[in-house]
Order: sequence, then structure tokens, then C-alpha cells
Amino acid sequence: MKIRTLRFLPALCLALPLALVGSPASAADAHDHGDAPATALTLDHGSKWATDEPLRLAMGNLHQSVAQALPAAHEGTLTDAQYDALSAQAGREVAYVVENCKLSPQADAVLHVVLADVVQGIEVAGGKQAGQPRAAGVVQLARALNQYGEYFNHPGWQAVGIPH
Repeated sequence: MKIRTLRFLPALCLALPLALVGSPASAADAHDHGDAPATALTLDHGSKWATDEPLRLAMGNLHQSVAQALPAAHEGTLTDAQYDALSAQAGREVAYVVENCKLSPQADAVLHVVLADVVQGIEVAGGKQAGQPRAAGVVQLARALNQYGEYFNHPGWQAVGIPH
């Protein structure tokens, strides 16, 4: 995955509306594998998709940040500055994946679905979705991370515990 700036991430994640993008670039222009169509979350013939080190590193870092922030978000004690920091750090992790991750086109298409949820979570947690509580963005990030763990082979991965 190659991309120049974080502002094109929503275009990368094929499921997001172009209204989130600060540029008219299309998803195909931002990230094109040619024959990798948009897809749903699926396994690789019944097995989890292979990962590479950059993907595992970034998703592990994101997991740690979200798992730490989630209890305070749930209790209503996470500050705006903490939400902003989490959103910024999550954006950096996604940008790192985009720049460095090299998956098969089929695995990449499935990853796009997960990353679309991550980017939406970043937007909500970052306070960029009017009418949605920022805590809901942290929950969305946790759910996206849990989906990642269900569909991608990441040794030692543990689901993020989401409070009820």
C-alpha cells in the first residue's frame, strides 16, 4: 500500500464517502491493485489472512492505545486532548500500514474493510462527526480491531474488551 498523506486515507478505504476527503482523488487513484475488488470481511478459504510485520506492528500499537483509552472513554473521563491524541496516533498507525504493508490483493481488499472502520472510528473519536459522542469512536476502533483479529493471523492477538 502506498500513499503520500494521511488526508487521503478515507479515499483509500473504499467504504468511506468521498466527502471525508480533502481532495478530489478517487479511491482507485489513491490505491489500486487492479483486480482487487471491494469485498466483505471473509476468511482465506477458512483460514485467517496472512499479515506482515508492518501491519502487525501498527495494529499492535493501535490495539494498545485503544485498550488503554477505552475504559476512560466508557466512564466519560477521557479528555478532549486525550481523544485528539488517540485520533492522531491512530491516524499515524494507519498511515504506517498504508505506506509499508504488503499483502496479497485479496488480503488487502479485506484489510480495506477493517481500515474503513478504523478511519471512521478515528473521525468520530477525533470529534469530526457532529452529533456522535467521541467515546463511540473509541468503541468503533475497538470493534474494528476485534474484526482484524478475527480475520487476520496476528500471533498473540487478544480481542479488546469492550465494556457494556
